[in-house]
Amino acid sequence: MDNPVLSAISTTFATISQGIQAVPGGGIAINYIKNSYQNDPFRVVLELGLAIYAVKYMLSKKYRIDQNDVQLTEKEIDELVAEWQPEPLVQSLSDIQRMELEKSQVIVGAQGPKPKVLSSSKNLLNLASANFLGYITNEDIKQTAIETLHKYGVGSCGPPGFYGTLDVHIELEKDIARFLGTESAIIYAQGFSTIASVISAFSKRGDIIVADDGCNFAILKGTQISRSVIKWYKHNDMSDLERVLESIRVETLAHKKRPLTRRFIVTEGLFQNYGDIAPLDKIIELKNKYKYRVILDESSSFGVLGKTGRGLTEVFNIPAKEVDMIVGSMANTLAAAGGFCAGPKEVVDHQRLSGQAFVFSASIPAMLTVCASEAIKILSTPQGAKLLKDLQENAAAFRNVVQSAPQWIELSSAAESPVLHLRFPQAALSTAGIQTRDDEKLLLQEIVDEVLTMWPTEILTRMFTLGFRVVPQVAIKDGLLITRAKYVEQQELYLPRPSIRISICATHTKKEVEKAAQAIKAAFGKALSRRK
Repeated sequence: MDNPVLSAISTTFATISQGIQAVPGGGIAINYIKNSYQNDPFRVVLELGLAIYAVKYMLSKKYRIDQNDVQLTEKEIDELVAEWQPEPLVQSLSDIQRMELEKSQVIVGAQGPKPKVLSSSKNLLNLASANFLGYITNEDIKQTAIETLHKYGVGSCGPPGFYGTLDVHIELEKDIARFLGTESAIIYAQGFSTIASVISAFSKRGDIIVADDGCNFAILKGTQISRSVIKWYKHNDMSDLERVLESIRVETLAHKKRPLTRRFIVTEGLFQNYGDIAPLDKIIELKNKYKYRVILDESSSFGVLGKTGRGLTEVFNIPAKEVDMIVGSMANTLAAAGGFCAGPKEVVDHQRLSGQAFVFSASIPAMLTVCASEAIKILSTPQGAKLLKDLQENAAAFRNVVQSAPQWIELSSAAESPVLHLRFPQAALSTAGIQTRDDEKLLLQEIVDEVLTMWPTEILTRMFTLGFRVVPQVAIKDGLLITRAKYVEQQELYLPRPSIRISICATHTKKEVEKAAQAIKAAFGKALSRRK
């Protein structure tokens, strides 16, 4: 060689190679190295560096971790132990959190339209549970659940993809798909994790999600764990949704070299935090215009909205196949457990391997599965039609009463909604000197406590004092079980204003609902009058 440096290196490596070959098995090692590294110089550099580091580590000076420890006497150790104060496992409760724990009601016995509570041992009219159609106390569903319990036992004890799938699970998936008019459906074991799992199964890092900022907490968690690019539009504002979609389109055109991404519009059917419904017709129009997929969460609207309870697609007369994924909870209207996702077969099959809440959770107990199937079947019968009609009439009756006092009560819920959020108007709060969120929550809690223990004479006296024309029939025999809407406030991105959330039930009588609305309206007025 002309270059003496290269010649020296070559000679050195040749000498080393000869030395290695002299060792038994050395020739095999040399051939392996030549074949492995001849076309991969990066691998040579990396492994050579690791080899040098390993040799240096083994030859470095060893040391003891405790070589500089200070020797303490027994007395000093005892003093340090006595002075040590452990850090609390959780933060101290705030005044609001302590109040919420103290005010929580415990139901004694079975759930239902009029459960008994531990604090008063009275049966209260239940307006706090999402038992919209009264399925919790349906005798046919109960009997079916008991028979299934005797046949299958309590739990499946396994995930669906292993040995947790039973024939009743397959039948329920078929029932849901048939009821909604979709090609296929999949069921999950937990209602809350269903929407989060569906979102993260399809939308990955770099994909784009455009979501309504009024969506529930489960949707928020789903968008976060997907690690996608999240864009929020103002609640139910289609102009703002189109603005967001157009801005994404313009940005994409300006960066043509970016890889193609999947894009989704995520919204609720009936908003859990507001009680209003999404304009699905406008959303589908924008979906088709900008080429997005729609994920629709019908957890609160499935079995409730529409002539036969098929949800928002039925309300707007839109074929279910126009929505890419319809997600819902079976723990609300169906009085069972778990959730579902309905859509095209390929969408459903993808979740059987990629839906984390499906793959890593034990399947729904068989008795709850048949409860959901039986509840869906009832919706298709005259009994189901009557329940839906009664639910709408009860919701309208309650709404008519509370809307007669706009100076005390602000109502954001849609006319079709059995979920009603009652809030104080901002003007009324300013007049009463309520300035902070905590003060507003305390004022709403006064209403919850007020109607919990009302007696007929007290209601009549208070309503008469507030200027109502009352008759003895307006009084309710026992109290009302209602609740404030609760949120994980530290984690909410768009925290709704404090409210009392009312859940209407079809099995209450119209008179009971009207009396309850009158009592709540009176309590709103009384709470404000005490602040003047």
